[in-house]
Amino acid sequence: MTSLSVLVPVYNEEHLVATSLARLRALEQSELLSRVQVIVVDDCSTDGTPESLKAFARAQEEAAASRESGRPGCAIDWVFLRHERNGGKGRAIQTALAHADCELSVIHDADLEYHPKDLLRFVKVFEEERADAVFGSRFAGGEARRVLLFRHELGNRLLTFLTNLATNLNLTDMETCYKAVRTELLKSIPLVSNDFRLEPELTIKLAKREARIFEVPISYSGRTYQEGKKINWRDGVSALWAIVRFSLSDGIYARDAHGSQILGRLARAPRFNAWMADTIRPFLGSRVLEIGSGTGNLTRQLIPRRRYVASDINPLYLQTLRGLTPDRPYLDAQLTDVTALESFPRVRDFDTVICLNVIEHVDDDRGALANIRSALAQGGHAIVLVPQGEGLFGTLDEVLGHKRRYSEASLRKLAADAGFEVKQVLRFNRVGSFAWWLNGRVLRRRTFGLMQIKLLNLLTPLFRKIDRALPLPALSLIAVLEPRAVEAQAQRAPAELAG
Repeated sequence: MTSLSVLVPVYNEEHLVATSLARLRALEQSELLSRVQVIVVDDCSTDGTPESLKAFARAQEEAAASRESGRPGCAIDWVFLRHERNGGKGRAIQTALAHADCELSVIHDADLEYHPKDLLRFVKVFEEERADAVFGSRFAGGEARRVLLFRHELGNRLLTFLTNLATNLNLTDMETCYKAVRTELLKSIPLVSNDFRLEPELTIKLAKREARIFEVPISYSGRTYQEGKKINWRDGVSALWAIVRFSLSDGIYARDAHGSQILGRLARAPRFNAWMADTIRPFLGSRVLEIGSGTGNLTRQLIPRRRYVASDINPLYLQTLRGLTPDRPYLDAQLTDVTALESFPRVRDFDTVICLNVIEHVDDDRGALANIRSALAQGGHAIVLVPQGEGLFGTLDEVLGHKRRYSEASLRKLAADAGFEVKQVLRFNRVGSFAWWLNGRVLRRRTFGLMQIKLLNLLTPLFRKIDRALPLPALSLIAVLEPRAVEAQAQRAPAELAG
C-alpha cells in the first residue's frame, strides 16, 4: 500500500470548490492507499471561496468527530492554506508541495472537470510498473469526455506536440491537470513557473530527469468560459515560450548536499560519456559492480552483462537507476558506499569493479580501494579513474567535493598499499586539463557553463582522435588493478574455511 498527497490550487471557485473537494472522498475506500492527504491552497481568492472553504473545513471536522472507529478505508487528512497575495496556479502548487508528506503527489483542480475516481488507477500503475510519474490523458479514450471547445483542444494538441518534439516523449496530453509524481522526485525538481507554464516545465524536467512516465486514460467534463474556465490564448503563448526556455535549461535538480545540480550538468555530454565507456570496455568482464553510477550515463553504455550492479549514495540518482531495472533482469541498483564494506552487495563475486571519479571524494581512499578488492572474485580486476595533477586543484575541485588529485606515482603507491598490482595506467582527456586549469585556477569558477558542456559534447569526436598526440598532461588517470597474489589468497581462505 502507498500514500497520496493531493495538491489543490484554488482561485475564485466559490460555487464549485466544495463539490470538487467532496469528490475526493472516493479515495477513502481504496484498498491501495494507506493514507490520503489533501492540501488546499486558496490563492488569495476575491469572491466567496474563503467562506466556502471554511464551511467545508468545519464539515470535515464534524464528520471526523462522528466517524465510526474501525471503518474500512482511510480517512482523509485535510490541510487548508491561504496566500495573502495572488501568485498563480504554479505558486499555489509549490506551496502545497512543501507540506506534502506522502509517497505520491497529484495535482487536482478545484473545479469539476476531472473526477478523482480515475486516480485510483494511477496508484495501481505506480505499484505495478514502478512508475515515477503518471499523467491522466483526456485524449486517450477515457470513460466519458464532454464534447466542446474544438479550437481549445487544437491548442492543447499543438503544445503537446511541441513538448514531445523537445523531449522525445510520446504523450497525448501534456496540458492535463492530473499529473501524479513520486513526492521525493517532485520535491527535488526546482519549479519556477507561477502560472500555467508549470505544465510544460514539469513535463520537460521530468523527461530530462529520465523519469519513467506513464499515461492513463481519464474522463473529462470540460467547462466553457461562461462556466468559469480560466486558461486562455495568452496562457498558450506563454506555454510556447516556456517550452523553448525549459528545453534549453538544465536546471533539473534542486540544490542539495550531493551537488546533484552540478553533476546533472555534466551529464549533458553523452559523447564524452561514450568515449569514457569505450576506453574501459575492453577490460570488462561479465559480472560487474559499478560504484558511483550517477544517473546511469556510463551504465547504459556498458550493459547488458550477465550480472550488473549499478550503485550510488545519492538517493535521487538511485531513483533514476532503479528506473532502469524493470526491463533489464540482469541489472540491479542499490546503495553502495565505497567506504563501508557492509553496504556492498552480499554476493561479492564480481570479475570487474568500476569506480570512476569516486575515491578522490573520500577521506580514506586506501580503505575504499581495500573494500573494492574484497568485492572481487579470483582473477577479477578493478578499473579506477581519478583526477590527475595536484597542481590543477582549484575551485572546481572544491565545489565537486574533491579531497585531492593524484599523480601516477601517488596512484601506484595507493594501489600497492591497498593490496593491488597495477596492470596498466591509461591517460585520459588531455584537452580537458587546459580547460580545468583555466576555469578552476585562473577564472576561479565554481560551476561549469552550460555552453562549455555543449561545446565539449560537440567536439568530443575530434578530441578522441587527437588526444594521444597532444603535448599536455591528461586530466584523468585510469588504472586497471588486480589483487596481489598473496592478498587474493588471504581473501579466499576465510571463504574456503566457511565452506
